[in-house]
Amino acid sequence: ISGNTQILTSAFQISQTSDAVSTYGRAKETAYALGRALKSIKRDLEFAYVGASNAAVAGNTTGPTAREMDSADQLIDAATTEAGGTAALTEAMLLSLGQKCFNEGGDPSVFMISPDKAQIIAAFTGASGRYRNFNDAQKTLTNVIDLYVSPYGEYKVVLNRHQMTDHAFLLDPSMWRSAVLRPFSRTLLAKTGDSEKHFVNSQAA
Repeated sequence: ISGNTQILTSAFQISQTSDAVSTYGRAKETAYALGRALKSIKRDLEFAYVGASNAAVAGNTTGPTAREMDSADQLIDAATTEAGGTAALTEAMLLSLGQKCFNEGGDPSVFMISPDKAQIIAAFTGASGRYRNFNDAQKTLTNVIDLYVSPYGEYKVVLNRHQMTDHAFLLDPSMWRSAVLRPFSRTLLAKTGDSEKHFVNSQAA
């Protein structure tokens, strides 16, 4: 496993007029733009983790080629992988994966899926021999599975809108950490006329 970190950046420019004008809902335009930039980087980081299958790139200065981190699927051993190919997710796949993780000493508790998989998971209740009450006294229809109890443990079902649609992750949170080489920082760039440029960056893996 490589130790490559990836630099994530966002820049914005705010005029002095924008900061001086009173705007509904916020005191300063710069603070608002900074918040948006930080959210943008966090979204990019989430995508780098689970939004694409990306192998680490060492980077060089001759290209130049930027360093890139491994995505989550690149860090998972084949012994704890259930390959489905182009087949749709099934309960049998989840049970098989749970058994593999258990045999390898894992204790996963989170089943992270893309939104389109939520309907597939909800349909698990349709298996023969299972019964479910859909209506309560308030006539509310409920069709969702938030917790799946398997022979190998309980899995909290978590939706991730940034996740690859062809992957589902059965995770033990205690086995995953985000390595930060440089935390979020803001740098004020050279002033341009009556506006200021801000550069926000972080370096993580």
